[in-house]
Amino acid sequence: MTAEQLAPSTEDFAAMLDEVFGTDERFDGKVVTGTIIALDKESATIDIGLKAEGRVMLKEFASPGQDAELAIGDKVDIFVERIENATGEAILSREKARREESWTVLEKSYESEERVNGVIFGRVKGGFTVDLDGAIAFLPGSQVDVRPIRDVTPLMNISQPFQILKMDRKRGNIVVSRRAILEESRAEQRAELITSLADGQVVEGIVKNITDYGAFVDLGGIDGLLHVTDISWKRINHPSEVLNIGDTINVQIIRLNPETQRISLGMKQLLEDPWASIDQKFPIDTRLKGRITNITDYGAFVELEEGIEGLVHVSEMSWVKKNIHPGKIVSTSQEVEVMVLEIDPEKRRISLGLKQCLDNPWESFADKYPVGSEIEGEIKNITEFGMFIGLAEGEVDGMVHLSDLDWNKSGDVALAEYKKGDMTKAVILDIDVSKERISLGIKQLTSDPISAVSGLKKGGTVTCSIINVTENGLEVTLGDDDAPMEAFIRRADLSRDRSEQRPERFSKGDKVDALVTSFDKKSRKVGLSIKALEISDEKEAVAQYGSSDSGASLGDILGAALAAGKDKK
Repeated sequence: MTAEQLAPSTEDFAAMLDEVFGTDERFDGKVVTGTIIALDKESATIDIGLKAEGRVMLKEFASPGQDAELAIGDKVDIFVERIENATGEAILSREKARREESWTVLEKSYESEERVNGVIFGRVKGGFTVDLDGAIAFLPGSQVDVRPIRDVTPLMNISQPFQILKMDRKRGNIVVSRRAILEESRAEQRAELITSLADGQVVEGIVKNITDYGAFVDLGGIDGLLHVTDISWKRINHPSEVLNIGDTINVQIIRLNPETQRISLGMKQLLEDPWASIDQKFPIDTRLKGRITNITDYGAFVELEEGIEGLVHVSEMSWVKKNIHPGKIVSTSQEVEVMVLEIDPEKRRISLGLKQCLDNPWESFADKYPVGSEIEGEIKNITEFGMFIGLAEGEVDGMVHLSDLDWNKSGDVALAEYKKGDMTKAVILDIDVSKERISLGIKQLTSDPISAVSGLKKGGTVTCSIINVTENGLEVTLGDDDAPMEAFIRRADLSRDRSEQRPERFSKGDKVDALVTSFDKKSRKVGLSIKALEISDEKEAVAQYGSSDSGASLGDILGAALAAGKDKK
C-alpha cells in the first residue's frame, strides 16, 4: 500500500474532528444544564456535556445591583448559541437562558393575571427598564406610581411586584405597571379604612392637594375633600390662605358615602359656631366697628369678628350717593363704623347700615329749612316730569314738578324756559325725610293770580285788559298786572248783537267788563262773555225799572237804569 493510500482524505479528516469535538447541532439555540468547572475574576468556565467547553461572564449571573454567587461544581442552565468546532469552544449565554425561562413563566403569569417580581435598573425615553428575572420589560413613567414622582432613585435596584399590561414574545416586548399594584393595594386599604370611619368622627390627615374649591386630605389610604366653605367660619377666598400641602390637620367627617367612598370633611366644625348666640351678641341698632373684606356690585361685606360677616347693601351706604358702585364709597380692608339693621340666624345673615352712622342730611335740611322757606339752588337735571335742584351745598336735591313751575303756562311750556346749570329760586312745599324727598315750587314765589281777581266766580263780573285782538276773539288778562291771569273771549261772546260781534272794534289795551260763565279752579280755566253780561244787565234793569207790558219801551227802561247808576255814583 502506498503512502498516498495510507494518508487520510479531507473528508476523512473532517469526520475525525467531528468524532473528537462533537457536532451535536441539537444543542444550538437551546437551554441546557452545565457544570461550572473553573472560575476567575471575570468569567466562569462551564462544561455542557460536550467535548467542548464555554465561558460566561460573571455579571450574567448577577441580579441588578448584586454580585454573582457561584462555586465550582454548581449546576446552571445555559443557552447554547452555537458550537464552534474550529476553536473547540461553545458560545454560551446565561442571560439568554434566564430570558427564555422568564418568558415561559411570565406568559403563564400574564394569562392568569398574576403579579410578577422585578427590578427597575435603568432609564429610557418615556419610562424605565425592569429586569423580570432575565426578561427586560418597559415601565412607562405614568405607571410608576398613583401620582407623579420626581425622584425614582429610591425605587431602583430593589425587588418589587409589577403587573404585566402587555407582552409580545415574537417582538420581545413586555409592558408592566407598578401603579396597578399600588391602586389595588390602596383600594383594599380604602375598603378596610372606610369601615372604620363614621359621620362626626374626628381624624388626623395630611393635606395632599389644594384647589380653588378646597383641599384633598389623605386620611391614611383614602382621600377626603375639605371644601373651602368648611375650612373656617370666616370668609376665605382661597384654601391656600390657610393650608399648605403637607400640613397635618385635624378634621371632622361631615358626610361619608361607603358606596362611592366619598368623604366630606370640615375644619370649622371643630370650633365653636360664632353664630350660636348672634342675637345677644349684636342687638338691632347697635353700632359696631368692622373691616371691609369684600366689595361686590350690590354692596360690601364687613367682618365684625372672626367668622362673622354682615352685608352693607348699596342702598344703605350713603344718604345722597345713589346708583354708584360701592367701590367708590369704601375700599377693601377699610375700617368702618356700621349699624346692625337686621339679623337672620338661620340663614346666617346680618344686614348692616353705613349711612346710619353718619348725619342724615335730609334731617339736617328739614331742621334748617322748614316748609314754606324760600331757597336757591342749581338745576341739576331736567326730566319729562319736572326738574331737580341741588340744595344745601349739593348734599340733597329737591324736585319741582311740572305743575309747580308757572300759574298760567302749561308745564311743558314753562319747563322749556329752564336749562341745566341755571340758578333758580324756589319755595319748599314738602319734606319727607323717610322717603328722602323734597318737593319744591317756583310758581309759589308769587301769589296765585286767581286770588287777586275780584268777582272771579261763575256769574260774577270781572274787568279785563285786552292784550291781543285776533280774528276769533280777544285775549285778555284778569287781576293784578304783576301776576295776571290769562283768558279768552270768543267772537260770539263779544256782543248780543251779531253786527257788533267784530273783534276789530276793540283795541289792545282796552278794558272791558265780562260775565264769568264758567270757572274751574283746578284746571285754572275761566269762561268770559260780554254778550252774557249785556243780557244779564238787561234782565236786571227790566226787573227793577218796569217791563214792556207797562207801555215803557226797552230804551226807556235802560235809560232809567243808566240814570240810576249815575245817581248812585
